[in-house]
Amino acid sequence: MNAEEEPKAYASMQHQKTIMLEELADHIVEHGSPFSKGAIYGIIVDLTQCASEALQEGNNVDLGDLGKITTAITSEGASSGVDDDGNPVTALQNFTSANIIGINVNFKPGAKLQRKLREATFEPTISRKAQAAALRAEKEGKKNADWNDPDDDASTAGGGE
Repeated sequence: MNAEEEPKAYASMQHQKTIMLEELADHIVEHGSPFSKGAIYGIIVDLTQCASEALQEGNNVDLGDLGKITTAITSEGASSGVDDDGNPVTALQNFTSANIIGINVNFKPGAKLQRKLREATFEPTISRKAQAAALRAEKEGKKNADWNDPDDDASTAGGGE
């Protein structure tokens, strides 16, 4: 940061919790689903297995209003050159599976989910690091919290789980 620049504040998500599969199945039942919690749980487990297989086979998986799951590959580039006999070799000829770094899974929300996300409201709150510092100060009987405590657990900093 330039010494003349004013510091900026940025948003950071602070998730309330992670909804586990069993809780999600309960929630679906509470919405009046005609299916049992066990049936819903099984369907989601089967969906996960089948979607994984489809992605592994090189397909995209479109989950309707929820969104689309796709894969992308990352690799190091191969250069053209010459082989051991001095013959020219193109970059494509030099490219092998050793150039592949990995596969990423991408998710693009569907139209309905995008609308829901646009309708989300946000409110300022203190960071997890500040909350932890305030709690520590309260336990220690202090009136002020030290947010810059070097002993502070880094996992409490910022937003999210």
